[in-house]
Amino acid sequence: MKLLVINGVNLGMTGRREKGVYGAQTLDEINEEIRAFCAEKGHTVDFFRSDLEGEVCRAIHGAQGKYDGIALNAGAFTHYSYAIRDAIASVSVPVVEVHMSNVHAREEFRKKSVLTEVCRGEVLGFGKNSYKLALESFWL
Repeated sequence: MKLLVINGVNLGMTGRREKGVYGAQTLDEINEEIRAFCAEKGHTVDFFRSDLEGEVCRAIHGAQGKYDGIALNAGAFTHYSYAIRDAIASVSVPVVEVHMSNVHAREEFRKKSVLTEVCRGEVLGFGKNSYKLALESFWL
């Protein structure tokens, strides 16, 4: 399988911001673990990250016909981006929503996702392993 991990706004600060929530590893370090995890299972994975909503939409659109699945951590876009929601709905590539933290145990505004209803599923609360669990769902 060929898979894509998309990270949205502020996730480039992983390892430097809110370490108690997101851990001390950088996103690049997490991505290398994910790459090794997928390779062990015989799958390839590419990564995309942007703080710009339109670029996230473009990455989702570009996945059509190229990837077998997307693990998407949209960051704060999760809670209000109808543009990303519509991008997900416009492609046939299955998308699993990912959050490193348990958003339901955090601030009230984080408990609502506008993306969930157009995603195949949601994995949250397992730190960096949330990505691995989301990706694993594509080959189970």
